[in-house]
Amino acid sequence: MNLVSNPGRILVVDDDQAICVVVSEALRRAGHNVKIAGTIGERAKLLDSFHPDILVTDVKLPDGDGLDDINGIIEQWPDMRVIILSAQNTLNTAVRATEQGAFEYLPKPFDLNELSRAVNDGLASRKQSAAIQQNAPELEDEQVNEDMPLVGRSAAMQEVYRTIARVLQNDLTILILGESGTGKELVAHAIHRLGHRRPHPFVAVNMAAIPRELIEAELFGYEKGAFTGALNRTAGKFEQANGGTLFLDEIGDMPMEAQTRLLRVLQSGEVTTVGGSTPVKVNVRIIAATNKNLPDLIEQNRFRQDLYYRLNVVPIDLPPLRSRRDDIPLLARHFLDQAASEGLPRKTLDAEAAQLLSLYSWPGNVRELQNVMQRMAVLMREDAISADIIRQTIDLGNAAGPDSKGDVLDEMLGEWVRRKLAVGSNHQAGPLHEEMLALVEPVLLRETLNAVDGNQIRAAGLLGINRNTLRKKLTDYDIDPSDLRQKGYDAVE
Repeated sequence: MNLVSNPGRILVVDDDQAICVVVSEALRRAGHNVKIAGTIGERAKLLDSFHPDILVTDVKLPDGDGLDDINGIIEQWPDMRVIILSAQNTLNTAVRATEQGAFEYLPKPFDLNELSRAVNDGLASRKQSAAIQQNAPELEDEQVNEDMPLVGRSAAMQEVYRTIARVLQNDLTILILGESGTGKELVAHAIHRLGHRRPHPFVAVNMAAIPRELIEAELFGYEKGAFTGALNRTAGKFEQANGGTLFLDEIGDMPMEAQTRLLRVLQSGEVTTVGGSTPVKVNVRIIAATNKNLPDLIEQNRFRQDLYYRLNVVPIDLPPLRSRRDDIPLLARHFLDQAASEGLPRKTLDAEAAQLLSLYSWPGNVRELQNVMQRMAVLMREDAISADIIRQTIDLGNAAGPDSKGDVLDEMLGEWVRRKLAVGSNHQAGPLHEEMLALVEPVLLRETLNAVDGNQIRAAGLLGINRNTLRKKLTDYDIDPSDLRQKGYDAVE
């Protein structure tokens, strides 16, 4: 790490000594003056004596919640920047960090380069602006869970949470990108409900669901007699959302002529009704969403480039469910709990069933998973959803496709390696190659033996190893061939 041109005093607070050592040494090598602490009490003493420019602090500390008094700390030292680290990778944590005035939020495991960037940005920021002001009231966990059903702890969702947290107290236009069923409207709702416009209306309109000839009337309103059937003056979606948020879903399906009028409204902040002549001033936040590739539509002359630039101020790219498989069990259990709260029978999901759900490609994304969980809650008599029930409900083989199983394995193993290598994962340095083999090889041995009804000679042949080598590996991994007999296999010893 190269020496920085703007060194500062950095206080690192984490009860994991390994993280403190790694982070502090990296920052010291960059030229910063660093001190470390392991508790809230130690943090308070060093804040008084060390007066850091940057506070890097974990949330869960032995003597309390590291976020609880951050707002008070920032009020006392308004020029200090606070960077929050947390293994509680939820939207609630990201929002709490932002509401308390944190400069940056980094979910664990984090990348040292990313932390270094955040520290440098914080040092630059404290020279240029006053402390972050907080307007939104503190959110209780129950309120967040009820109002924002955004669930997931994957790295991709952490980036979504961080972006949401950053836009809550401004009115920047947002473009949400993602496949159908990924939860684009949920994100729009979350931004509105947590932002400063929440007392005002949230109005959603789906461009794909409105006949082309009625889109302008729907968005901008119309005067009495403007067209056949226009019996009274009717306010459009812009006027209905005045003061609040207008969510333009499937913006890629908007006709070109309506795009021109929309661009004019975004530039002027005024709408003119169909058949009217007097502009009406409106104050709305625009959040647009699409499952289409807008640059491709621009190339095809089906979407205005200038409108794209107007909408794409803050992009939020929602990942497909197959790209965040670690979140699938969490989401599945969330939807079962949600179904129970709506009066459906309460169901549980066993570990093997959850693993099978994670192997499915989910072409319908989160919406498809929600529908499947609701269907199981209604139709399954069993209280616990087992792997057999999952196999009966979902065609795991056909839906996954010929190549996606290899993709799944790549994603799962790649995510495992990234976690092991990332700072904050609590991984002690060691032989990763051996650790990976110890993780994968027992599965390979067991499944191969199962496939040949426990016949070790046949298994050794399929594996391409000597039978004695197979015996030794079974002993090393404490795999007992007699277990196969208990499962109905005729094991050969």
